[in-house]
Amino acid sequence: MGAVAAAPIRTAVVGFGVAGRVFHTPLIQADAEYSLDVIVTADPERAAAVGRLYPHARIVPTPEDMFALAGELDLVVLATPPVTHLELGATAIAHGLNVVVDKPFVTTVTHGEELVSQASDAGVQLTVFQNRRWDADFLTLRKLLREEALGEVRTFESRLEWWRPEGFGNWRDSSTLAEGGGILHDLGAHLIDQAIQLFGPVAESYGETANHGPYPDAADTEAFVSLRHESGVRSRLWMNGMAAQVGPRFHVLGAKAGYTKWGLDSQEPDLAAGASPTDPSYGVEGPESWGLLGVDGSSTAVPAEKGDYPRFYTELAASLRGNGPLPVQPAEALEALKIIENIHAFA
Repeated sequence: MGAVAAAPIRTAVVGFGVAGRVFHTPLIQADAEYSLDVIVTADPERAAAVGRLYPHARIVPTPEDMFALAGELDLVVLATPPVTHLELGATAIAHGLNVVVDKPFVTTVTHGEELVSQASDAGVQLTVFQNRRWDADFLTLRKLLREEALGEVRTFESRLEWWRPEGFGNWRDSSTLAEGGGILHDLGAHLIDQAIQLFGPVAESYGETANHGPYPDAADTEAFVSLRHESGVRSRLWMNGMAAQVGPRFHVLGAKAGYTKWGLDSQEPDLAAGASPTDPSYGVEGPESWGLLGVDGSSTAVPAEKGDYPRFYTELAASLRGNGPLPVQPAEALEALKIIENIHAFA
């Protein structure tokens, strides 16, 4: 199918857990370029929630039921655990459907390369949902770097940390490395991608992982990654869901100034609470959340750029109509996955 000529882009979302419910369906519903036609869930409570939130969407219990409707669809969004992505993605591609894969992209680089090749051969679009490219703090830091406000950057520290010792209460808690589980797969896919977007290709990587959760056979619950970029910048990345005290979200040091930002982007909790991406306050961070730019004793709060997760689907619609590049190239997701695979091999 590939290019889509007529509006709206007929869309199916597979899965209505956190990814499907919090991220994909609200963004798709709010974008006039799309119609939310099919949602796949076999869970009665989730199906009831779909019926309340999206009464015009067709609810089917299995991906097979959805694929039976492939002739009525243009796009499939895989909001399912990563262990399912290869099979579901390949099946969607075989049906001529364009595909959005939630991160983690796939469980192995080999699987990712297979999907990329299959999509290319079929002439369909394949992309990965790296929504944190549109975090308010990331967009703000990117603007500061374009303006050279820090001078030559020397070190970049980035953290996604919180205090949730009881775990997520879903598949993430017990999933194994072979299933694409672990915080390095889950959050490392974001932090590594952000670092590469800011400072370019990676020449050398190193990492540490640990499992402090209740499932001894599960993948890592804590990780650290160090990247040496070809540009000379050193990125140090932390991921931890059991951090009793969290560090700064960003701590960036340059030749002229530093930039330090505390706190997480507000878009996920706002969407989880039912906010619409069309609300005027969506993605807007108040002054109490702004990061500080400068040197010790002389720093200034930097107004945050507006967070913009909807931009992913805006750019995807343009790409599906032949009017621009994909919001995320799958090869970019594979670059991050190669680093993750390498760290797991030696950690």
